[in-house]
Amino acid sequence: MEATITRRPTSFRLRADLLEGLKRNAARQNRTLNNYVESVLLDIVYGEPNEVTKAAIKEAMSRKDYPDSELFTSAKDLFSALNAEIDEE
Repeated sequence: MEATITRRPTSFRLRADLLEGLKRNAARQNRTLNNYVESVLLDIVYGEPNEVTKAAIKEAMSRKDYPDSELFTSAKDLFSALNAEIDEE
C-alpha cells in the first residue's frame, strides 16, 4: 500500500508576468497550474541524478571508442550540433 502524500495549502506572491508564464506553460502541457508548479519544484528539489546514474554518465563520457565529435557535455551542445546538421541539409 502506498503512503498518502500530505499537501498543505500555501500562498505565494509572484510577479504578474511570472504567473502568466506559468499558466501558459501549464496550459501547453494540459495541466493545472498547481500540478505544473508542483512538478517544476519537485524537479528542482529532487532532480539530481542518483549515484548509479552519475556513474553511468561518467562511464559513457570516458569511453574511448566514440569519436570526440560525437561526445557532448551538455544538452545545449547536442542541440546546437543537431541544428547545424539541419542547416547543412
